Amino acid sequence: MITNQTINMMKSEFSKVKKYLVDLGYDVEYENQPEGVFVIHNQETGVNKMVLGCADPLLIMEQFICEVRHESMDIYKMLLQKNRDIIHGAFVLDGTGRRVIFRDTLQLSTLDINELEAAFNSLGLLLSEFSDQIIKISKG
Repeated sequence: MITNQTINMMKSEFSKVKKYLVDLGYDVEYENQPEGVFVIHNQETGVNKMVLGCADPLLIMEQFICEVRHESMDIYKMLLQKNRDIIHGAFVLDGTGRRVIFRDTLQLSTLDINELEAAFNSLGLLLSEFSDQIIKISKG
């Protein structure tokens, strides 16, 4: 059963996340407070239509990276090996096994702006260091 206290806490966490996003220079394209969802972008960092979900107790961040054109064990092996180098978050596959997504989860109750910024920085570093391989994956 969802209590008023839980609803107020979720609203507070949602507002906190929105403030951090704006303070970090991300444009909020879409927000739905009852669902706890944001869609954001920031051209400078490479974030484009990233979906953030406030699903108490977690903030779930997902950024589509590319689609796997030709399934290959080598591609999946490369993605798993790259996960070892990622500071925050990881590569994951959607339910079809064809869409590569960067995903990170952060604890909402202790989230601060520095932790959220570190997750974004990790994605930015990943995109800059791994861009050639991402292009190869998406082209097949």
